[in-house]
Amino acid sequence: MAGSHAVIVVLAVALAAAVAMIAAVLRQGRRLRAEASQASLLARQSEHERDMAQQILAHRVEEERELTREKTQFQSKLADYEKYAAMAQLALGAAHEINNPLLGLFSHLELELKTATDPEQRAEVQACLEGAKRISATVRGLLNYARPGPLRLSRISLERLVDDTFSFLRHQPMFRAIELKKEIAPELPAITADANQISQVLMNLLLNAGQAMPQGGAITVSADKVKFEDRVEVRVTDTGCGIPADILPRVFEPFFTTKRGQGTGLGLSISQAYVRSHNGEMEVESVPNRGTTVRFNLPMRHLGRPAPQPEEEELVN
Repeated sequence: MAGSHAVIVVLAVALAAAVAMIAAVLRQGRRLRAEASQASLLARQSEHERDMAQQILAHRVEEERELTREKTQFQSKLADYEKYAAMAQLALGAAHEINNPLLGLFSHLELELKTATDPEQRAEVQACLEGAKRISATVRGLLNYARPGPLRLSRISLERLVDDTFSFLRHQPMFRAIELKKEIAPELPAITADANQISQVLMNLLLNAGQAMPQGGAITVSADKVKFEDRVEVRVTDTGCGIPADILPRVFEPFFTTKRGQGTGLGLSISQAYVRSHNGEMEVESVPNRGTTVRFNLPMRHLGRPAPQPEEEELVN
């Protein structure tokens, strides 16, 4: 009996030790699980903070890029305006210096033409007169570029303006093999602008497009309202030869032209000056051998200027 009692005691002690060990293991397991859970939570928090930091950094980098982009665009526009102001001043001086002797030259040549009797002499004088007229046209272009006349605002319909321009150009030999297409948004309202200046802008752009397609093609004039802005955008797109990338940045420079013997190189310069006098902007996109798109935008109304009276309205459908 004593031996059995001793065995029971030993077993009880062993069982108690085992229970204590199991309890310790369980406590250790619970502690390890708690530590693991806490470590996992800390890891998730750290990952979240890292992701947030990366997002903030990416946002700041994007903001910095946008600011750099805007700064570059502003500096480019400022350089354009400074160049425009310098060229305008130069153009005014040159026009004044050329125009005065040109008037005397015209008078002398017209007198020579009246008194000349020899056909060869008359032909020479006539050729001189044609050259003088070309110089006069260049001087007028200079003046229009340097000092656009004051805006004569009226309510105009762009659709009607495009129709009138097309009607005039369809009879010109250059446009016999060219399809003129119009895509004007039907809900586009009339705008306040100088009808003569905007008409000349359209005419210049269409003539340029026609000269880029000697074998024929298509020109599309489209216009619609700019989303979320009180402005309209007009686009003139052709299927012509396009403009090489190295020439594209120079297209608005006065007297710059790739069409030797055709025009003065002032068409786009004057058109840009007219658009800017309306507080608008003009830009050119082109792909060689595929075509060119010239787009310009105009405000629908001119704030701070009196609205045109109904009797002053022109070109309204």
